[in-house]
Amino acid sequence: MQHAFLWITGPRTNAFEVKNLEDFSSTKALRDYAKEGLAQLREFVKTVGPAEEVIEVLWFKPPAKISIRHALMQAAMHSHYHRGQNATRLRELGGVPPTTDFIVWLHKGQPAATWE
Repeated sequence: MQHAFLWITGPRTNAFEVKNLEDFSSTKALRDYAKEGLAQLREFVKTVGPAEEVIEVLWFKPPAKISIRHALMQAAMHSHYHRGQNATRLRELGGVPPTTDFIVWLHKGQPAATWE
């Protein structure tokens, strides 16, 4: 998801490549792709232009015209939606999902992601 919103809010120098689970040779390859997107997002946030700049979200027909601020809000909200889905599924399978509440992360001092 972050790759799509980075592309849509950026210069769009290349065509966006949609990835499917089958495109990754292993869970490590998928994790590395996610880590790459997170690193790119961190750099993007440091250099992004005016948050009210309007962009076009091309996967809507006709394209949706929204601000960069709203595009980034959508990316964050959509990611949290999927975290909830994953947590529900883990519970259904008898697992215990990690806490993903933003306020808990703040309370813990904003620790970096643990990828291993």
